[in-house]
Amino acid sequence: MTRRFAIYPSLAGRTVVVTGGASGIGAEIVRGFAEQDARVGFLDMDGGASATLAAEIGGNATYELCDLRDIGALRRALAALRERLGPAAVLVNNAARDDRHDWREVTPEYFDDRIAVNLRHFFFAIQAVAPDMIAAGGGAIVNMGSNSWWEAGGGFPIYATAKAAVHGLTRTMARDLGPHRIRVNTVVPGWIMTERQKALWVTPEALQRQRQRQCLPDLIEPAHVARMVVFLASDDAAMCTANNYMVEAGSI
Repeated sequence: MTRRFAIYPSLAGRTVVVTGGASGIGAEIVRGFAEQDARVGFLDMDGGASATLAAEIGGNATYELCDLRDIGALRRALAALRERLGPAAVLVNNAARDDRHDWREVTPEYFDDRIAVNLRHFFFAIQAVAPDMIAAGGGAIVNMGSNSWWEAGGGFPIYATAKAAVHGLTRTMARDLGPHRIRVNTVVPGWIMTERQKALWVTPEALQRQRQRQCLPDLIEPAHVARMVVFLASDDAAMCTANNYMVEAGSI
């Protein structure tokens, strides 16, 4: 059977870690790397979805249950994946939640929780895996951003703030890790048609507005984002670092 999409030989056998990998964009990223014959470990809080995905993929995927707000738990989960799969050559910081909130009702506690959910674990995951990448002579880190703040989207100011900060993290870590041939990039999704989005916010009116904002008429699926992530992790992207890679159909 002829394959439609690219296979990157450089990814075969490499250890890949994906946060928030049990559903949505994360699950499609896990599938994408498994199709490249990488050894994929993912972290998630949802035990049922994690088990289902791992069973679907088979031997190329394993997981650890982890609340990423707990940095100690994150470190232990990453160590467990390392024990089973070997040192990570690729890290995808994907986990996040775009919960809506009214700026007038945000408390300091809610603010700190949203930063913990959407930003803080990105840094500590990098801190945990980068030493092995340095020892190996290189690696790839992909941080998931969002075009919501680029578009001045409203209704979730702390989420948008955290996602804007992801770009600063990418840029500075690309500089700090670049001498070790570790590449750090941000993938910037538009409005992706995950099951969560469809259940909570997709309406005929919203889709019509979105299509008018996009240059391309087709809706964006999780697989479109996963293909960009897989490319950036491969050796084909060897000179790509410190940049944003948009997957938003030309949204304005």
